[in-house]
Amino acid sequence: MALEEQRLIFKHIDAPGYTRDIDCYLKHGGYEQLKKAVTMKPEDICAEVTASGVRGRGGAGFPAGVKWKFLDRKSGKPIYLICNADESEPGTFKDRQIIHKDPHQLIEGMLCSAFAIQAKLAFIYIRGEFFEGYRILEEAIEEARAKNLLGDNILGSGYSCDIIVHRGAGAYICGEETGLIESLEGNRANPRIKPPYFPAALGLYQCPTIVNNVETLCDVKHIIEMGGEAFSKIGTPGNTGTRIWCVSGHVQKPGYYEFPCAALTLGQLINDVCGGLKPGRKLKAVIPGGSSSKILRADERFTGKLKDGTEFDWGIEDIPMDFDSLAAVGSMSGSGGVIIMDDSTDMVEALANINYFYAHESCGQCTPCREGVPWMRKVTARMCAGEAREEDADLLNDIADQIAGRTICAFGEAAAWPVQSFIAKFKDEFVEKAKEQASRRNEGKPAATETTLI
Repeated sequence: MALEEQRLIFKHIDAPGYTRDIDCYLKHGGYEQLKKAVTMKPEDICAEVTASGVRGRGGAGFPAGVKWKFLDRKSGKPIYLICNADESEPGTFKDRQIIHKDPHQLIEGMLCSAFAIQAKLAFIYIRGEFFEGYRILEEAIEEARAKNLLGDNILGSGYSCDIIVHRGAGAYICGEETGLIESLEGNRANPRIKPPYFPAALGLYQCPTIVNNVETLCDVKHIIEMGGEAFSKIGTPGNTGTRIWCVSGHVQKPGYYEFPCAALTLGQLINDVCGGLKPGRKLKAVIPGGSSSKILRADERFTGKLKDGTEFDWGIEDIPMDFDSLAAVGSMSGSGGVIIMDDSTDMVEALANINYFYAHESCGQCTPCREGVPWMRKVTARMCAGEAREEDADLLNDIADQIAGRTICAFGEAAAWPVQSFIAKFKDEFVEKAKEQASRRNEGKPAATETTLI
């Protein structure tokens, strides 16, 4: 029997008769938490968010309440709130569902958050390809403004705040918060050096700025509704609230699913929730948090200790789906994009596709990334074209090692980690492909397959 979801953010999404217009949202209790928020002290809302333990759902998993505490409130400068809706991580498609099917939930969550940090202007930075999402948000903002839920003197509270939707230009690097800020200012999206440019102190227009993900900001609405302590009891300590998992790849029922953090294991997600693998196939590997997270091999054992000192000994299907457990086995929950690979997957070709993506998306600011990521793409593209060499696996790993930890932003790790983990877990396949291709070349035969990369 399939596990039962516990939907919080997706409570009404896909429900029969539920529509994204404001009247339907109001009928289902919409904007009640905004009404509550503007009667509270801003510092009390911040305290509830901190007590909730909610961690950022965009990739890094940093506690939202702690980020808000870093805000420089004494600078005398305007404070800004930015919603990061630049959902560009391959394998991730949760935020767009919120935007397309329940945009007012995001707007309400943003307004509650903006009031808490006393921001008078907020931005939604939306991925450029999400044109329909942009249109939906613009309509929802006008609906909210018409009912005095947005703009001047919201609900007669004396608090004013507006929201501007800004379309990006389809660059993955704009998912990094300082690159996003540069783009929002009208500049090339080159990430800033931290320190000193921590957005909470020196963000948009060099003013204090909070950048949070779509899902994270939606959580704020529910934290105000139930209180931070009650929210913290969903999931487990350090991994509170629900998490939306986007499952794609070789499963019977790919899609998006919302469960409390740690409420299910990876095996339960694959087999009970997603209906198992395709008929006749066996699990080979899983990328648990979007393409930048390190791959996990299906037949390995994971042993060690969690942050609280608890020892574990897990197979891949035993891993609890939460931030700390996935980090403990050498990967991360990232953006929640779970990519399932069965035994039909050619790991060289899979890595080649990932390398192609990151080579295309590098902003080019840092030399290791600008030169190294395209180099990795060229190596894997050559391997897929029938020209693999036995030393290519070591070469790829060496290039990745020279990128990770040597760039201004985390893009270097995002591009290097897949290479490092693919080689660590599946080096035998890379070497075997090279030997097979060398044999065919020696015999004067063409490559066994021709691969067209994305």
